[in-house]
Amino acid sequence: MDFIILLATLIILTETTLLLVKTSQKPLLNNSQKRKVYVDTSALMDVRLLAIAETGFISDDVVIPRSVIHELQLLADGKDSEKRARARAALDTVSDLERVVFFNLTILDDPLDRTPVDNRLLELAKSSRGAILTNDFNLNKVATVEHVDVLNINDLALALRGDYLPGEQAQVRIVAVGEGAHQGVGYLADGTMVVVDRADDKVGSEITIEFVRLRQTSAGRMMFAKLANVPAAKVRAGGSGTARLTSVASKTSTARPVSVPSRSRAAGPTRSHPTTKTSRATKATKISPRRAKSQ
Repeated sequence: MDFIILLATLIILTETTLLLVKTSQKPLLNNSQKRKVYVDTSALMDVRLLAIAETGFISDDVVIPRSVIHELQLLADGKDSEKRARARAALDTVSDLERVVFFNLTILDDPLDRTPVDNRLLELAKSSRGAILTNDFNLNKVATVEHVDVLNINDLALALRGDYLPGEQAQVRIVAVGEGAHQGVGYLADGTMVVVDRADDKVGSEITIEFVRLRQTSAGRMMFAKLANVPAAKVRAGGSGTARLTSVASKTSTARPVSVPSRSRAAGPTRSHPTTKTSRATKATKISPRRAKSQ
């Protein structure tokens, strides 16, 4: 009995220790207080940030320091045309984010000293136990080493990416006939519908397909594919065109040869054929005895 009590006490002590460790790693926020997310220059240059904010998935307090806007202004006035265009688009994104409903955006008036922007973001995130929203690979690594939470738009896009891309192959079981002609319908492991061309006769069988394109809508995701063992050129081209070319070639080969017109006199003197000289000589030999008799 004492052993059971001791074992239960050890389990409770272990769970309490784990809870304390997890609580120390999380920000010490009240129920009414939200986490602050400090936005980097690279994140503002990403056009996907505005689309993510409009969906309402970011519920934290987003903070853009004045030093970040100042860095965008310097890039917008710079000589590099590509960075200048991206910086100007980022400044427009800041003004658009202020109009997004259910998106709490604050412009922090921090001092514009010689402190690098990346160091300023790390200091702000550490002091408020917040996070950094950035696409900068090096800043991501430094923040991870200093135990600062990082939100990366590229990581979000990678997490939302499908398991298959156009050109890849997979095994799919056709379960029904599609609405279009010669279409079969199957489903991937994650529930994504796959419409396979020329698979209406494959219902109930598992086939190898090759993905052609992806269609993403608010209603869901759908992929279109074709049979992997049948080339698209062979299926769509058909044999009628080949037969037609063959028939034309056969007609051309069996046609009568076209007569070539004789050469005109203006083209120059023509050589007499050797046969004409021999015929004249034989004619002269036949006439010569008669002339001798008359004489």
